[in-house]
Amino acid sequence: MITVNADGKIMVRRCLVTLRPFRIFVLGIGFFTLCFLMTSLGGQFSAKRLGDSPFTIRTEVMGALESRGVLRRMSDMLELLMKRMDILARLENSTDFHKGDEARFPLDRFQPAAGLMERIQAIAQNVSDIAIKVDQILRNSLMSAKMGDGRRDQCEVPRDPKYPDCAGKVEWMRARWTSDPCYAFFGVDGTECSFLIYLSEVEWFCPPLPWRNQTAAAPSPPPPPRAQAAFRSDLARLLELVGTGKESLSFMKKRIRHLAQQWLRAARRLEQKLKGRQRDQKHILVHIGFLTEESGDVFSPRVLKGGPLGEMVQWADILAALFLLGHSLRVTVSLKELQSNLGVPPGRGNCPLTNPLPFDLIYTDYHGLQQMKQHMGLSFKKYRCRVRVIDTFGTEPAYNHEEYATLRGFRTNWGYWNLHPSQFMTMFPHTPDNSFMGFVSEELNKTERQLIKSNKVGSMAVVYGKEASIWKGKERFLAILNKYMEIHGTVYYETQRPPEVPAFVKNHGLLPQHEFQQLLRKAKLFIGFGFPYEGPAPLEAIANGCVFLQARFNPPHSSLNHEFFRGKPTSREVSSQHPYAEDFIGKPHVWTVDYNNSEEFEAAIKAIMRTQVDPYLPYEYTCEGMLERIHAYIQHQDFCTTTSPPPPPRAKSPAMQSPPSVLALSPNATHLVWSPSASRDPHAWPPVDSLQVWVSETRHACTETCRRHGLVCEPTFFRFLNKKEVFLQLSITCDSTEYEMNHLYPAVAENVHECYLQKEPLLFSCAGHNSKYRRLCPCRDYREGQVALCRDCV
Repeated sequence: MITVNADGKIMVRRCLVTLRPFRIFVLGIGFFTLCFLMTSLGGQFSAKRLGDSPFTIRTEVMGALESRGVLRRMSDMLELLMKRMDILARLENSTDFHKGDEARFPLDRFQPAAGLMERIQAIAQNVSDIAIKVDQILRNSLMSAKMGDGRRDQCEVPRDPKYPDCAGKVEWMRARWTSDPCYAFFGVDGTECSFLIYLSEVEWFCPPLPWRNQTAAAPSPPPPPRAQAAFRSDLARLLELVGTGKESLSFMKKRIRHLAQQWLRAARRLEQKLKGRQRDQKHILVHIGFLTEESGDVFSPRVLKGGPLGEMVQWADILAALFLLGHSLRVTVSLKELQSNLGVPPGRGNCPLTNPLPFDLIYTDYHGLQQMKQHMGLSFKKYRCRVRVIDTFGTEPAYNHEEYATLRGFRTNWGYWNLHPSQFMTMFPHTPDNSFMGFVSEELNKTERQLIKSNKVGSMAVVYGKEASIWKGKERFLAILNKYMEIHGTVYYETQRPPEVPAFVKNHGLLPQHEFQQLLRKAKLFIGFGFPYEGPAPLEAIANGCVFLQARFNPPHSSLNHEFFRGKPTSREVSSQHPYAEDFIGKPHVWTVDYNNSEEFEAAIKAIMRTQVDPYLPYEYTCEGMLERIHAYIQHQDFCTTTSPPPPPRAKSPAMQSPPSVLALSPNATHLVWSPSASRDPHAWPPVDSLQVWVSETRHACTETCRRHGLVCEPTFFRFLNKKEVFLQLSITCDSTEYEMNHLYPAVAENVHECYLQKEPLLFSCAGHNSKYRRLCPCRDYREGQVALCRDCV
């Protein structure tokens, strides 16, 4: 059996108390505690006063609560250490080493140990006292925070019938206020009062809180007079605004420079035509969304490779027109620039803008529209009436109305914005439901026109198509054309000739714009193979004295039968590659034939070779025409103060009489016109006396009906004929009359004598037809060469 010397036991026990490393460890704990107290409490008391920041209260309370927990744990640890020391002392007192060993181990060796125990007890007591004091301070601070700033945690959700969504929004904020940092940016800190402050002062779902500092609304001084727009005479500043860094921007600037003199001459002519009329200068943001990196910017890399340039042509012309009209412009092509100019708060886009929108108008595209919706929060709904969407192919009302599009199967990836349909601005006048923006083609003076006519090569044709894929499968047409004409192409390639282009075609490769213009000035024929649709090149060719030959589509192409149009927010049926050229220009400048009929195709080529044409450009595609059109839109289009539609009629007593109709039967009794005795609103635009009401045939849209009478459909006038009395004036029998949401109404189903009126003004539409209905169509006159404007619209 192993025996242990008693002196050895005593040595071990004394080492546990007197060993220097152990003392250092205990003192280290005390020192750490002191440092922690100085840092934690010093930070607490040196912090900003409560309420200085939306984060202050929450940060201080949470940090102090954690500090209090640490203090308690350290106090418990020191008390436990003190108890263990006391156990050791009692253990030593129970042994017999005090009886005869004082000479070897003097009693004064225990004095340091006793003093150390006393110090540990004192530290533990101090830590415990400090924890109690911190707890009291925190309670007092929290109480002050509750009482300060209107007792922030004692707010109750108001029950105000004027704000029915308040309670639901507060509930949402309780669960989701941390989902976006923008809420904290506006002062939300998780308390009930901060929710109500935000929902009443930043958003508008709750009533103002009575205890908030609501300064008496002193009558604000009248706003200073708006600066007047003055026509500009130099485009240098615009070139700076467009910026650099993208091939697409370089292309647009080259176009602006190339047409600069034509733009300046057109601006002077329009200025003389307006005769010094006063025009307010508008603050306009132009955000080209499809050029942002976030949208992919697929166009810039393709500028030098034959990619589509129609959109960039249009944007360059829009910028030039807005600038020359004298308005203040800001141009952005990045999401970061857009956010900065709009005043978007930091976060994920759920909050409104930090300040009122500084722009009167915003011109953008569908990509930019989506970016604005994602980052403007509720401000998007508030300010969307100021947006103008550049939309190449147009958006019909049936696709624009979100609820209706969802219920009736018209919803696409590009529609359902609930904008006024005229806020969409197209490249060609597809449907009068949208505003026709357009672009410009280069004009020729008399000398240039004569020079072109004398230099024309009667047997030279240029093919419309810079991408090799357009030529694929067109060998039969090209072989027929090659029998009569020398064929030229401008197909892009890098190293070797594209195999889709036959050897007998003289391919120039991708040409700069001015060289392409020179090629068109020599050619007799500009021929399209069905794609691309509705680009600017055919108008440029016609303006340079070419005849444009294009394919007729049978059946017409639409979103129902053609992949290119599938998903686009329109049901428009495209009867040819360029419907505008077919409908608004026509022969002898435009020939539309069935390419599937070789005999018809060959006969058209022979006839074209015998035909002499002069260069021709519609006025609406000149610089002056575009300036005139955009000027009229800016001056007269206002979608932020639209008039409310008349409510459905109520039952009337026999004594009540309907007010006299503003419409009257025309002298030949075929249609309705504005009554001579009816009053006219001098600010109405277009002027109401240009209105004519015609009834369509079944299967005919109002667009076609008005065109057949030499007029254009005007959706603004639908509100005047959306009344039961109009059916009676047109001698239409109505056994019943109903208000419903339908983009074809007002209309009549004659076989059953049922009449229908429009319930939703956003669905008033010139487009659309049905075999069941005859539609009531509002038509107006238009200026020659300017279909977007009536005769008295400027």
